[in-house]
Amino acid sequence: MSQEQKPQTMKPLTAANKLGIYLPATPEEFRNSTISRADLEKLRTDPPEWLTELRRTGPFPRDVVARKLGISNSGLVRAEVSDALTADEIAALLADPPAWLLRERESYTAVRAENERVKAKEAERRAATNRPAKNRG
Repeated sequence: MSQEQKPQTMKPLTAANKLGIYLPATPEEFRNSTISRADLEKLRTDPPEWLTELRRTGPFPRDVVARKLGISNSGLVRAEVSDALTADEIAALLADPPAWLLRERESYTAVRAENERVKAKEAERRAATNRPAKNRG
C-alpha cells in the first residue's frame, strides 16, 4: 500500500522570491494561500495579467531594484532606500543619477573587478599546482 504523496507547497513569500516579485504588491489571494510547485511552474510558464504587469512596472523587491540600478543591496541600505521602487522611479534615478547612486555604482564596479582578479589569481594558482613536475635529468 502506497500512500499518496502530498504536493510540496511553499509560503507566498518564498514563491514571490522565486518569481522575483514584491509580495505586498501581489493580489490578496496570492498572499493568503500556499503555493505548490505545480502552481509556481504554471505562474512561470503562463503568468496571469497581474504578474505580467507587476514584472513590467513593479514595485520591485530590493534585490531586483539593486540589480536594475547596478549596485549592491548594501548600497540601497546605505542610501536609505527602504521602499520597493517602481520601474518609473528606477528610470528617473537612472536618467538623473544622484551622487549616492554614482558613488555606489563605482564602488560596486570596483568590488566586482577585485572579485574577478582574485578569482583569476586563484585559478592560476590551482593550474600551477596541478601541472606535472618536469623531469630533471
